[in-house]
Amino acid sequence: MASSSTSSMHKIYKYDVFLSFSGVDTRRTFIDHLYIALQQHGIHTFKDDERLEKGKRINDELLESISDSRFYIIVFSKNYASSSWCLNELVRIMECQKTNQHTAYPVFYDVDPSEVRKQHGPVQEALSVHKNELEVGKWREALKEAANLSGWDLRKTADGHEAKVIKLIVEQVSLELRSINMNTDENLIGMEQRMQDLESYLEMGLDDVRMIGIKGMGGSGKTTLARAIFDRVSIKFEAKSFVENVREVSKASSSGLLALQRQVLSDLLHGLSDNVNSVHDGKNLMKRKLSSTKVLVVLDDVDHISQLEVLAGYPNWFKNGSRIIITTRDEQVLIAHRVEWIRNINLLTDEEAFCLLERYAFVRDIADQEYEMMCRKVVQYAAGLPLTIKVLGSFLCGKDEGEWKDALERLKTIPLKETLEKLELSYIDLEDDYKEIFLDVACFLKGWGKDEAIKLLESCGFHAKNGLRVLQQKSLIITINNVHKEFLDMHDHIEEMGKNIYAVFTKMSPTAIADYGSRRKLKMYWLKTRYSIDGDFVKIDEVSQYFPNALRYLKWNRYPHWCLPKTFKANNLVALQMSMSGIKQLWEEGKVLKKLKSLELCNSKLRTLDLKVTPNLLWLDLRRSYNLVELQVPVGCLKKLVYLNLDHCKILKSISFIQHLESLEVLSLSDMHLREFIGIIPGRSNNSLLELNISYNDIEELPESIGSLRKLVSLDLTSCKKLKCLPESFCCLRRLRTLFLEGTDIEELPDGFGLVECLEVLNLSYTNVKHLPDSIFTLKHLKTLLLRGCGHLEKLSKDLGQLEALEELDLSCCKIRGIPSSICMLKHLNLLDLKYCDQLKTLPVQLGDLESLEELNVTGTGISHLPQSIFLLKGLEIIGFEPSDPILDDLIHQYSTNMRNITHSGENH
Repeated sequence: MASSSTSSMHKIYKYDVFLSFSGVDTRRTFIDHLYIALQQHGIHTFKDDERLEKGKRINDELLESISDSRFYIIVFSKNYASSSWCLNELVRIMECQKTNQHTAYPVFYDVDPSEVRKQHGPVQEALSVHKNELEVGKWREALKEAANLSGWDLRKTADGHEAKVIKLIVEQVSLELRSINMNTDENLIGMEQRMQDLESYLEMGLDDVRMIGIKGMGGSGKTTLARAIFDRVSIKFEAKSFVENVREVSKASSSGLLALQRQVLSDLLHGLSDNVNSVHDGKNLMKRKLSSTKVLVVLDDVDHISQLEVLAGYPNWFKNGSRIIITTRDEQVLIAHRVEWIRNINLLTDEEAFCLLERYAFVRDIADQEYEMMCRKVVQYAAGLPLTIKVLGSFLCGKDEGEWKDALERLKTIPLKETLEKLELSYIDLEDDYKEIFLDVACFLKGWGKDEAIKLLESCGFHAKNGLRVLQQKSLIITINNVHKEFLDMHDHIEEMGKNIYAVFTKMSPTAIADYGSRRKLKMYWLKTRYSIDGDFVKIDEVSQYFPNALRYLKWNRYPHWCLPKTFKANNLVALQMSMSGIKQLWEEGKVLKKLKSLELCNSKLRTLDLKVTPNLLWLDLRRSYNLVELQVPVGCLKKLVYLNLDHCKILKSISFIQHLESLEVLSLSDMHLREFIGIIPGRSNNSLLELNISYNDIEELPESIGSLRKLVSLDLTSCKKLKCLPESFCCLRRLRTLFLEGTDIEELPDGFGLVECLEVLNLSYTNVKHLPDSIFTLKHLKTLLLRGCGHLEKLSKDLGQLEALEELDLSCCKIRGIPSSICMLKHLNLLDLKYCDQLKTLPVQLGDLESLEELNVTGTGISHLPQSIFLLKGLEIIGFEPSDPILDDLIHQYSTNMRNITHSGENH
């Protein structure tokens, strides 16, 4: 059977703290100050101000209050032991203290702990007033037990400053309470790791003022995380304020923002906000009063910079050490307010979601196997969103198997209302054009390449780059990076919300949606609802050779005809994509396509292409057009072109026009049988080139003019087999991040190679490199170094450890004989590939210092023994070797020895 709720296991106490004290000595001094401090920190405290006269017995109600308190603070003073009331309290406290649920702390106010423990001095004098020997004996034992507990000796703590001792007491109790609350709050699943991550941003030890943003979609747990961290660290601040629902309250009325400001001021200044009549007055009060106060402020669900300007102001408003935590769905709000530390909230893993669901969804009469299967379906639907888990868990609580199955079936067609309403808040706040872009992504473009989506949206008249960035900042979409491409994605529930809005729009306004749909047919794939396209062949006799002249975006892979229809003017066409088509000629002469910005004709059968008819072209992709002989590009044409791909156009006669392309940013000329580089580099007027690919060509040398490409970030020279060296001017490429030289004939790099200071990826695989220049070890940003198959490389420099950012090192199939011990300084290295380095016999003893190492490949090496320190690598997931490698026996032996030692250690301890 499924497990039941465990909430009843945790006792809820009426009071956090019970104060035991002698009123004669401390009520109007120490106790009053301590009581106020505890209450101000939200610690519910019992303080008996109605003590009965001496000699009267402690009543049942007071005994019950003691049992119903989690902590006890016993303030021992000179007259404490003279009160039978106090001593009977103490006996009951010590009885409760012996259980795990209660903790007592002694405070020695004006007596020494030894005087209480041994009942000497003033304590002995106070006890002497009592005549009942039986009771006195019981009290003496209680005094002794209490004095042996850990507590505070006021005279010997913080130089006797009462205020400082009170602060220490409050901090201790707060920390204990928060630890208990965290352990007993069963709904904070997965929160501990998230709090630790956030605490690394808070850096409580630094004496600065810091604003930290927590960003994420609605229902993702931002508020829960902020509240948990607030509860954990607030004790370390002089004043604190947690402001919930900033978005909702500030927009509820014209005075909403003022009400929130008054709340912050009241919390931080202990009620001094009554005279604040405007937000301007409130800001001035903050500036004047808070610069001397170390504060913790949480502003939850902020959606506009004006809210931050009024409620959080600027760092110089607060005392050093202050922390301001802001939760929001909109990253731009944080950026606009210059919040430097921004943390994305992590959604729940499947296992965390499963645990959270169990906390909410108490069930009956469901077999374990069936229950787990249905829980997994709920988790899959929730897709890591805590809000969905909580709502579904509460709804399913107490329901039987049939009701669970019915509810899960309903979700297939009817979205979860509470989740959609929460998510729709982000959509409602969007500008109208961004709403349209969002609906396009939710209904059509999820999974598309980002560049392709931008082209389509721009063809519709949208400012797509800015629109997608806004949606991403508002946590409505995300982008996924593949090796060569960015794709659009969004959370399943946000997609569901978008489609739901679209569906509602359809039902409410049939006329409007008809227009919207017709526009989308033109903006999206016009042919999508009529033909099978984008990968499937279309039978010629099924094709109507008619395209509407309003068409802006046309993508038809494997278009079967040799030419576009003569009736198609294409004067509104912005983007044309026809890969693997039968086109030999695009259009008739005399046509000028002024609006065309993107032309992609990969794998076409074109022989010639006249580009003077496309004066505003930005993107031209003709790769694998094997029949292409000529591009007609008059001087002055294609001035705006930023992307040109002519890969594998092997019989193209001339590409000299490239040097006149002043705006070109990406140029790819792979496998074109190029023999020289002269004439390829754009002229001096163009310094915009960012990416250059001339791989698989017959180029023998690079000209000195390559150094003029000062903005270049990527250069691919892979398999330029005749290339023997790089010119000295190469070192002028200060912004270069990726350099691929794999398969070239290069023997060495220029001495000044270290000047290429931004380099992150260097691929020298299968070159003739014999050694690396010393300057290479100054590359502080290098993350990937590939030396695979460098048969002439026999030795690595001892300076290898200076590549502090290195994450991947591939030395496979090299002739190296040793690995320098400095490699163990590479704290970020996660992949070390040494396979088939058959001359390599040993590894550094300190290999265990590579704390980030995840994969080590020693297949086919001469290594027979791994250093013992390898078992310190907690993140190591893969060790590559062949069954015949001698290292296998050593691994088995070391593993067995380690397991045996662990077992013995457990038995001994």
